[in-house]
Amino acid sequence: MPPLQQQGIVMIEEQPALVILGWREWLSLPGLGIDRIKAKIDTGARTSALHAFYVEPYRSDGRDWVKFGIHPVQRNKAIAVECRAEVKDRRIVTDSGGHREDRYVIETELLIGSIKWRAEITLTDRDTMNFRMLLGRTALKNRFLVDSGTSYRIGKKPRPGRSRSKSSL
Repeated sequence: MPPLQQQGIVMIEEQPALVILGWREWLSLPGLGIDRIKAKIDTGARTSALHAFYVEPYRSDGRDWVKFGIHPVQRNKAIAVECRAEVKDRRIVTDSGGHREDRYVIETELLIGSIKWRAEITLTDRDTMNFRMLLGRTALKNRFLVDSGTSYRIGKKPRPGRSRSKSSL
């Protein structure tokens, strides 16, 4: 018997390789004009959530849209980005404290490192939270594994005026 099987570990040969993320990562939301936002990689949350300090619904060409404001940098309300997205759904979401909230759901493109995909994101006021974004397990499924003991495995936020060396990736 191979050594890994003796330890109760079964190797699946045809499973695609998954990228390993840390418990927090920098990502981009190109369709919303967000170049960099720090996200908590939260396998305990089913849905992903994005901080929106205001959300204004409207209709255009017979479809439902939302205009919303994001403070992409923690503890910095001076930097604000206004975004627009088509509404995919509205859902009642229960947060980690057990509070239920009716949220707009949008679908947008996400980019972590060189991996790009579309995911559903709910909009909510996360102003009192440590992270402007949560990336939940539905968005992670079949793409990533999470190493809860590490941070920024895909790369740290570059410091202004400094170039990144290859060793920092």
